Amino acid sequence: MADAEPKKRILAVDDEEHMTNLIRLHLRKAGYDVDVAMNGTEALAQVGVARPDLIVLDIMMPIVDGWEVLKRLRADPATASIPVIMLTSRSQDSDISRGWQEGVDSYLTKPFNPLELVTLVERFLEDDVA
Repeated sequence: MADAEPKKRILAVDDEEHMTNLIRLHLRKAGYDVDVAMNGTEALAQVGVARPDLIVLDIMMPIVDGWEVLKRLRADPATASIPVIMLTSRSQDSDISRGWQEGVDSYLTKPFNPLELVTLVERFLEDDVA
């Protein structure tokens, strides 16, 4: 039965606490478990401990930025297939193009529509089950 399935785990990565709180609120309401990382180093450490089903990733963060996190995820066979939704204020065509080239599964710009994020997450995680 579908009710017996464990909840899908999402890692929200953003250095702005209000943003991770907003992401967590909407995704939890949609029935997901949500972990939070405040920078790229923390995100990579968490992925190493508990592999998420999907990652929502900001680009501009201190220490290790989202581009480097994405590069490392895609380079490791254990994490290369985790869907990544880039959620960032970087909205120039060159940034969006780079996102696609680097291997993001979707690219959303801030400010964002929380319903759109939930819909994207559902689409990726339903595909994962099918």
